[in-house]
Order: sequence, then structure tokens, then C-alpha cells
Amino acid sequence: GGEPCRGVAPPLGRVSLVGAGPGCPGLLTVRGRQRLAEADAVVFDRLAAAALPCDLPAAVELHPVGKVAGTHPMPQEEINALLVRLAREGKRVVRLKGGDPYVFGRGGEEAEVLAAEGVPYEVVSGVTAGVAALAWAGIPATHRREAVRLTVLPAHEAVKSDGPQVRWDLLARDEHATLVGYMGVTALPAVVERLLEAGMAPETPAAMVEQGTTARQRRVVSTLAGLQEAVVAAGLGPPALFAIGPTVRHAERLDWYAALPLAGERLLLASSSARLVSTLEAAGADVVL
Repeated sequence: GGEPCRGVAPPLGRVSLVGAGPGCPGLLTVRGRQRLAEADAVVFDRLAAAALPCDLPAAVELHPVGKVAGTHPMPQEEINALLVRLAREGKRVVRLKGGDPYVFGRGGEEAEVLAAEGVPYEVVSGVTAGVAALAWAGIPATHRREAVRLTVLPAHEAVKSDGPQVRWDLLARDEHATLVGYMGVTALPAVVERLLEAGMAPETPAAMVEQGTTARQRRVVSTLAGLQEAVVAAGLGPPALFAIGPTVRHAERLDWYAALPLAGERLLLASSSARLVSTLEAAGADVVL
């Protein structure tokens, strides 16, 4: 019952690499929500902020580390060091990342550091935007007899000066696949150029989805050759991703979200009524309690 021994390190905490999902707070997993409720500290990216529950205890440390429009306020090495330090202080840490931690989220790099430093960690998978944002825009990622393969890639691979790791020649000839490009607005002209040069048909269906699964979602549906012009005309900007392939043809018929009466509305609700929240969300609204 006395004071703890001086010089004795506190027991190691734990780091949970949690996927916050694509933007809609309701697409955070049950386990992800549980880890946030248990956390002593949350290290979060900008795109994951929407998943932070408003009822987090005031004592929880919040560490925003995400990038804005390509600017990293905290280098990845410093984020790694922060996770290690917090865990060594005995804290239960949630590293909250947009989408899934292991899909273009540098979660693998952070896990490697934690493993090398002997810090206990776990991965709580999340819903990735490359599937969910398409679904909310009426586009199935796969469809029997139409698209039996799904390729996801960071679009900036099309403009890398040190040689892209993407086989555009193979992707352009695959008529039964959906190609999804993350971080796709700036690099879209280069992607279109690569695919057309490699022989993909200019009339291949294509779409861009901005801020998918949120009340700010917008989309354009076009063809491969016409997508860049359509994106510029609509004024779409990041965060956004594109989809290219035959299943984009379903976008108009399967546009279920846009048909909801409160689609595009974000409501601040001073109420604890679960039924009211459920009703508003079912009608398409983003609800902030």
C-alpha cells in the first residue's frame, strides 16, 4: 500500500491500430468503438476525426497528427515515437486511422516499429473507402459475370518519377475488374493517360466519389476519357477516389443513398433518444449527438 518503487518503469500499455472507417461514424466497428471507450490516449488522423465519439471522457489525451492537403504536421517517425512513448507510460493507446489501418494507412509501418520496440499491439480492421464509398455511390466493387477482380491502388503511382510499381498495361486489358484509385483527384489525368496509352477503351465506365459515406458526399459518373473534364466541371476535390470498370454502369440505378430524404444533411442533435437518432440516420442524415 506504499508508494511505488522509484526508478521502476510502469507496466507497458497497449497500442490498438484501429480503422475508423470511410467517414460515416456508424461504419466504425464495434471493437473499434470499444477500444476508444477504454483508451487513455487517442492518436488520430484528420480523416478519422469524425469517428471520435462525443462522449469520450475528458481525461483522454487527444493527439491530432493527420495531414491536410498533402502537408504532414507530424512526420511519420515522430508519430511512431509518440506511440511508443505513450505505451511505455502504461497507457492504453488507440491509433485511429481513416478506413483500414493496413490499406494505404501506413499501419504496417507503425506495427513494424511497435514490434521492434517490444510494445504490445493489435490491429482492429476497418471498412475501407475503396469498397464503402463506391457502395454509397451506387457502384458495386464486384458483380458476378462483370467484375470478378478488384484492384486498389494509390493514384499517385501514375506520376512517380522513380518508376511506378503498377502494371498499367495489365490493368488496361482486364475487362472484368474494378480499378479503384485512392487519393485520386490530382493524379487522375496521369492515370487516364496511362490507361488509354495501354489500350483501355475510352468509353469504359468511370466515376469519382468525393467524401464518400458522409453528408458531404458528391459524385460524378462518366467514361474513362471524359472523367477528368466531368470532375473539373463538378468542382470535386480531395478526399476522393475514382472507380473504373463495368460495374460503374450500375451507379444510376443503384444510387440508394441519394434517394434518402435527408441525404446530404448533417444535424447536431441535443437529445439522447436512440429512436430519434436511428430514424434520422435511416433517412440519410449525419447525426452528431
